[in-house]
Order: sequence, then C-alpha cells, then structure tokens
Amino acid sequence: FGFSYNTIKTFIQGGNTTQPLGPTLHMLAAAESGVLTLILTNPIWVVKTRLCLQYGAEASGNKASEYRGMVHALAQIYRKEGIRGLYRGFIPGMFGVSHGALQFMTYEEMKNYYNTYRKLPIDTKLATTEYLAFAAISKLIAAAATYPYQVIRARLQDHHLNYTGSWDCIKQTWRYEGPKGFYKGIQPNLTRVVPATMITFLMYENVSHYLMERSKKANA
Repeated sequence: FGFSYNTIKTFIQGGNTTQPLGPTLHMLAAAESGVLTLILTNPIWVVKTRLCLQYGAEASGNKASEYRGMVHALAQIYRKEGIRGLYRGFIPGMFGVSHGALQFMTYEEMKNYYNTYRKLPIDTKLATTEYLAFAAISKLIAAAATYPYQVIRARLQDHHLNYTGSWDCIKQTWRYEGPKGFYKGIQPNLTRVVPATMITFLMYENVSHYLMERSKKANA
C-alpha cells in the first residue's frame, strides 16, 4: 500500500516532493492505492478469515470440509465457489478503502502543517518520535471512523454464517447487537495494528528519504 501510494502521490506532484497536495488529492492518491491493493489481496483475506474461523469439522467428523493450509483453502474456495468466493466481502472492502485514504490524508496533513508551522519545506525529515506520534494519531482516527466495515467484511467471509449480502449483514448486526456490534474486537485490533502502523510508517519514511537523498546525489 505504501509503495503504490507514494508512487501515485509523486506522479500527482509531478516529481516535485515539495509541492503540497492538500486533503482532497491526498485522499485521492490513497484511495487509488487502496483499491489496487484490495483487488490484489482480497483472496488472501478471505483465506485468512476462513482458516481463523475453521471450526465444527472435527466435532461433526467431516474432515473433508477442513482446510489444510493456505494453498488448499484457495483451491477449495475456487473449486466450490468460483472467483466470487475469493472476493467475498469485496464491497465492504471498497468502503474500507476510506480507512487507508483517511489515515494517509490525516498523516500527510499533520506532517505538512507541522513543517509549515516550523517554516520548513513540507518534505523535511522529521524526528523518529514525531513520525511515530503522527502515525499513531492518524491510525486511531481512521480506525474510529471506519472500523465497522471490517466487522461486516469478516462476517461475510465466514462460511458458517449466512447473509444475502452486505446490507443484510448490516441490518442483522444492528437488529441483534446494536451499535456495539459494529465495534466488536476493536480493542485487540488497535493493540495489534497501532504499533505495527507506527513501525511501518517510520520505516517507510526513512527508506523514502534515503532513496530521495541517493537520487539527488546521483543526479548532482
């Protein structure tokens, strides 16, 4: 996601990294990157969900319904459900693109505002603690705003549950569980993803600045 986002953002900037894009173009670049990433990775998320929620086969003695691993699960899903099976939850995932778009937009705008406040170019390298803080804040804001789609997507991908579609899943979740049902598991999710996001963004920034400096020296 980060690689494709940076490529699209640089293209929009015309190669000038000091050119501010503004919230709208930041969200557009992140959204385009998110859609591309979703198309490539949705089958993996389906398999992950199926493997995590694989239960009942041993109790019923139906060993044939078990997935023996990632490759076997991919093959079984494709054989029994076709390409649609590998793209279950894709529509909620499309709404989930807003998560990455909001996260990157918030992160970029905070960096730009901070450097502008210090009267420095927007591509000025920040301190490690500043990158970590901006990454954590942007992740928390994006998660609070968009987490429900992850619940809906996971339930649609669970082969033990029967929903006629995304809207049916939303209605049943609201009817039987209320607003809290859309935020189930958010605490352990944030405990896992916030530190991972902080490290990912820090590595992304350091590698990006290293490559830019290397490119400038090569062109000098």
